[in-house]
Amino acid sequence: MEKSFSLLYFLKQAGFEPKKYIYLRITVDGHAVELSTKKRWWEDRWDQEKCRAIGVKQDAREVNSLLDTLESKVFKARKELIEDDELITAELLRSMLTGQEGRKMILEIFASHNQQMEALVGSDYADGTLERYQTSYDHTKAFIRWQYQAEDRSIRKLDHFFIEQYAFWLKTVRVCNHNTTMKYLANFKKIVLICVKNKWLPGDPFANFKMTKRPVIREPLSDWELDAMIKKNFENGRLNQVRDIFIFSCYTGLAYADVKKLKRSEIETGVDGEQWIFTPRQKTDTPCPIPLLPVALQLLDKYTHHPKCLNQDKVLPVLSNQKMNAYLKEIADICGIKKALTFHLARHTFATTITLSNGVPIETVSKMLGHTTIKQTQHYAKILHSKISMDMAALREKYAVTTPEPEKECAEVVIEPLRSASVSPKYTYVLVAS
Repeated sequence: MEKSFSLLYFLKQAGFEPKKYIYLRITVDGHAVELSTKKRWWEDRWDQEKCRAIGVKQDAREVNSLLDTLESKVFKARKELIEDDELITAELLRSMLTGQEGRKMILEIFASHNQQMEALVGSDYADGTLERYQTSYDHTKAFIRWQYQAEDRSIRKLDHFFIEQYAFWLKTVRVCNHNTTMKYLANFKKIVLICVKNKWLPGDPFANFKMTKRPVIREPLSDWELDAMIKKNFENGRLNQVRDIFIFSCYTGLAYADVKKLKRSEIETGVDGEQWIFTPRQKTDTPCPIPLLPVALQLLDKYTHHPKCLNQDKVLPVLSNQKMNAYLKEIADICGIKKALTFHLARHTFATTITLSNGVPIETVSKMLGHTTIKQTQHYAKILHSKISMDMAALREKYAVTTPEPEKECAEVVIEPLRSASVSPKYTYVLVAS
């Protein structure tokens, strides 16, 4: 906090004009700055001791009201700096009054980022991405209220403690698991890095904060679970529809957003003369060339004349992600599937049960999934015990030991050294008859 602080209004000559400009001098710890009020007044109607216009006429009352308002704004700005525990300077107070301050606020920058993202939805960003950042903004706002009892906080107050407490709040108050917490912090980190790059923040408060996620074991559907779902005829037609769309994703590897936007025009004849899907992933815009398996082709034919598909030029009548997941939970209960059934599990099932477990190389699977690196595919490609068994069976057969014929006697194995003038002694196995 400052040691000394004062305000002073005074008149300043404006050329040869009879009226002079009213200026405000702000002094902090002996250092002063001046700020024009952009109002002019007569010197003979000015009380320098009271720093106000003299008289009760309308023009004097208006000038004095303006000066009172400006003075209250200075004290308000000073109060904000005190609450944020920031160094108070005359220059900073002036810049806050003129709107030219370098003092940026966290939520203000976050909101600006989201507004720009909203304008780019459909070209650079998907709706889901915007929704994720809007949720992150709401969480950040709620955390600042919880931790600091404030509506916003200066970006310069961001430090390692802020990040640690934000992570604690997400895990305790919002009851988010570790990986979900890391996702929200990753969204917030993007905002922080914007501040660092613009030099609004001297350093990265995330520098010493570990953002690692914990590995999640996702069990894909097995062959029998897929078969049980395919053969089940549900009384509710909507369940049959959701099951079909989920199975289609299991046999194509398409994510929910990509199945929802898939059009007939994106299904063409491939190099082998068969039907292929040629569609870019909505998430990354990476192309996904996917040859269609018989099960997927049958499902496409089933919904060719569905009204929703015809009206919207879509391949399948996909519901909202929330509704799809709600119905899938009901389908799992009916089919006796104990795994947590969500639509994204279909992508894991394609990567593991449908392709890798049947000998499809991981490079091919990676291409069909629209991944740019094999490392991304390994996240989905959980190697099943059945695949390990198949691979080791071939190795076991290669190293199978042939049983010796009964009429031959066992030979005694003697180790003798082989010597040479040019090489050091080596050993070999020599069979010596017993």
